[in-house]
Amino acid sequence: MAADVRAAAARLAGVALTTPLQRNERLSAATGAEVWLKREDLQVGRSYKLRGAYNLLAQLDEAERAAGAVCASAGNHGQGVAHACRTLGIRGRVHVPSTTPRQKRERIRALGGDAVELVVGGDTYDEAASAAAEFARRTGATVVPAFDDVRTIAGQGTVGVELVAQLGGPPDVVVLPVGGGGLAAGVGGWLAAQHPGVRIVGVEPAGAASMAAALAAGEPVELPELDTFVDGAAVRRVGATGLPLVRASGAELVGVPEGRVCTEMLDLYQVDGIIAEPAGALAAAALGEAVRVEPGQTVVCLLSGGNNDVSRYAEVVERSLVHRGLKHYFLVEFPQEPGALRRFLDEVLGPDDDIVLFEYVKRDNRETGAALVGIEIANREAYEPLWGRMQASPLRIQLVAPGSTAYRFLV
Repeated sequence: MAADVRAAAARLAGVALTTPLQRNERLSAATGAEVWLKREDLQVGRSYKLRGAYNLLAQLDEAERAAGAVCASAGNHGQGVAHACRTLGIRGRVHVPSTTPRQKRERIRALGGDAVELVVGGDTYDEAASAAAEFARRTGATVVPAFDDVRTIAGQGTVGVELVAQLGGPPDVVVLPVGGGGLAAGVGGWLAAQHPGVRIVGVEPAGAASMAAALAAGEPVELPELDTFVDGAAVRRVGATGLPLVRASGAELVGVPEGRVCTEMLDLYQVDGIIAEPAGALAAAALGEAVRVEPGQTVVCLLSGGNNDVSRYAEVVERSLVHRGLKHYFLVEFPQEPGALRRFLDEVLGPDDDIVLFEYVKRDNRETGAALVGIEIANREAYEPLWGRMQASPLRIQLVAPGSTAYRFLV
């Protein structure tokens, strides 16, 4: 693997950018460590994916180039393939699921130009992958895997070469986002071979922990359920090629709740001035909670992508508030009589509680009418007093619990 990564670095010279390695004051202060962000969100296509895509396509022979290339992508890999196809003069086709943000679709079209066709279909990455494979069978086009190919993995591994060179030596800890496993296999495999003292941590979304499932089973397995919010890392089944490399690297794996990822996205934006997509914020989101580091250690977090659609920020804020215990939903049965709402406001709500949603179902001839009420509180500690006042109230009030069927209609 080390030789493959070195060869990939040579191919990528002048094509991929050497992205900045920046010390982050906020994360350093929070952990006591020296935390650096490897800014792959500033790469061509605003993610590291160009590295693997170009490294694979640059090795095709003339006949393979003439047959064209096809890939499936959650968005970022498609941008890398699009740019590589256009640069190398190869006809390409990119399949993405319908969950891929519009911003990523538009960037695929812009980077690929006339050389690349974009096809949108299916609800998950795996459905897009099936469509891409079928196209390859019909046409003879080369499939460019997002992670399950040694050439893709070697290209992603060049991130590790770069960050060590920029630091002037290996860090104590490297924290990587994990989706299909290509980045973890490439960077983790290279670091384990060249700098075995580095602690490697892979971070998965809690709702899409396919690498942890694969390591536990000893082989790639399909997750029965998948939360697609962290779209760049929401993969139902990891790659068979990268799995043994991840295992051999000794990487630790942790899961991070999607709400925590949203909180980190907002901190990156509001404090650091960095626009990160959900998968891009995964590694940094794990620091201090899922991943403990020692004061004074040198820690590198890979900020893997910055392709976030601005229209998603409303959901990002919502998920963050819920994760931090600052927003709650209730079903309240009000007596259908004048003054009922006023009594609720006076007797149940505290001075710093704010109603952010109120949907009264309808007035009819029954004695009570249900309302959906969303309440934002000033801090997590204010919830128990609020719930206590609700229980003491003569009103019938039911918490809409996170994870319930009703809750999924709200968030």
